[in-house]
Amino acid sequence: MATTVRWRRPFPSLAVSLVLVLLLHFLESTRASFALLQMSSSSPKAAKGLVVVTGGSRGIGAATCKLLASRGYDVAVNYQSGEGEARGVCDYIDAVRVEHAESSSWEYVGRAIPIKADVSIEGDVERLFDSVESQFGRPPTGLVNNAGILGPREVDVTELSKVALDSVMATNVYGPFYCCREFVKRVGTKKAKEKGAKGGAIVNVSSGSAYTGRPLLYAMSKGALDSMMAGLSQTLPSEGIRINAVAPGVTETDMVTPQMIDNVIPLIPMGRAGKPEEIAEVIAFLLGDGGGGYCCGAKIRAAGGRP
Repeated sequence: MATTVRWRRPFPSLAVSLVLVLLLHFLESTRASFALLQMSSSSPKAAKGLVVVTGGSRGIGAATCKLLASRGYDVAVNYQSGEGEARGVCDYIDAVRVEHAESSSWEYVGRAIPIKADVSIEGDVERLFDSVESQFGRPPTGLVNNAGILGPREVDVTELSKVALDSVMATNVYGPFYCCREFVKRVGTKKAKEKGAKGGAIVNVSSGSAYTGRPLLYAMSKGALDSMMAGLSQTLPSEGIRINAVAPGVTETDMVTPQMIDNVIPLIPMGRAGKPEEIAEVIAFLLGDGGGGYCCGAKIRAAGGRP
């Protein structure tokens, strides 16, 4: 009598299981990459523009980068020391790009690239703009001067050091000036005429401290920034460039402590601190997204009703 041999399918070995896991990971990565490639190659819409956001790794800067990318702008996320935060902003934007590509959305979501530079150093600013052009393949159309430092909160003027003063002014005043200068060189319709430059828009992030005078060094620097904007608003339009500013009130960022917020809440008619995303909306408007195209030399106070 013939004996029938039946083979039992063996359980997958550990090696086979590992191969399956790696294969699934590869397919997931390929899917995401294909989605981005499909979006960049088949989307009928191009980027609305390319915006350099200084101090773009956190707070108002990070919120601005995310908002602009969601509205179709490519963004250069500048940072000085927060590389992890800057890459986190870019990863967030990349994830949104993948999501839109997978959903077959025809809305263009901008690309984001982190670029390290200390805006208080003249040479770093030049390298920042060189890097923007080399990595994106074109000059920027917008600049957001957001990078800034607070400096000492309480200052006895008789003990104020030149080192402290220079540090705040270098970042909050010289930095925006260096950035404005490089921007005009590269996109001004006269300065860069041979390159076919079409101009652009600049937004300075000022502060209500320019009105209140506190903290002293920070307030001094923001007052100087406002004066720079007022002067440039008279000359830059001839280069096809608009310049404006937003003056946020107390906003929920890492520069502001909970105690500072509690202290000023009674002075704010709306009864709360601002959110970075709300300031980002004003910045986008002044850049010309959804309006703002006739604004030049304007400073919008976004402070919940506080003067």
